[in-house]
Amino acid sequence: MELFEQQRSIRAQPALVLFSGGQDSTTCLAWALSHYTHVETVGFDYGQRHRVELAQRQIVREQLALGFPEWRARLGPDHTLDISVLGSISASALTQERTIELQQDGLPNTFVPARNLVFLTLAAALAYRRSIRILVGGMCQTDFSGYPDCRDATIRAQQAALTLGLNEEMLIETPLMWSDKAQIWALAQTLGGPTLVDVIVEHTHTCYLGQREQRHAWGYGCGQCPACELRSAGWRRWQASRAAQAPERSAPAGEGEAGN
Repeated sequence: MELFEQQRSIRAQPALVLFSGGQDSTTCLAWALSHYTHVETVGFDYGQRHRVELAQRQIVREQLALGFPEWRARLGPDHTLDISVLGSISASALTQERTIELQQDGLPNTFVPARNLVFLTLAAALAYRRSIRILVGGMCQTDFSGYPDCRDATIRAQQAALTLGLNEEMLIETPLMWSDKAQIWALAQTLGGPTLVDVIVEHTHTCYLGQREQRHAWGYGCGQCPACELRSAGWRRWQASRAAQAPERSAPAGEGEAGN
């Protein structure tokens, strides 16, 4: 998207982004900064094993402010909510030291029951107090681990419940809902070019195990957990797509046409 098109689509409204410090939520934050005049962020400490993401949140915000002056002017306060009770009632590989595997119900044991529902409810309460009626989340049901609270039907139902419960029209934007990981990398490139892609690679955190010792082309992580596998596979597909398009972009006009 050209800068002119981004500016033309800016809405004079505030938004609150559910921001974990990962690839998807960082892409959503960039998307929100391209669409709204004031953007705040909220993160959640729920006792997750990959607590390093909480530290990376601030680093990503700082890097976005440094790399994008126009976004810096729109980036508002950050909020972190302590909801450790969610981790204490969740028998999940995201909150307990256990091997990641599939459960009998077909869901991975990294599923934290109702996590997104809790996130959205608390974000809406915070947004209400701050006169914000738009929430932005990185939920996606295209390239995901099967979590039921990531599905579009779930998010739309939650939006309706929040609107009724707050007696205010609440909008939940999910710009990644129908995108696979390769398309999410491509969206980052569109929104912020190589600078944004570099921020995502170097500073965001996705790995469920919280590892940042090993650097891959797509960023840091163990490279084997479901989150790392989705991120790395998406990177490879995006890079392959770019490589396939490169000859087309660089081919001289008329190349490949039959002569007279």
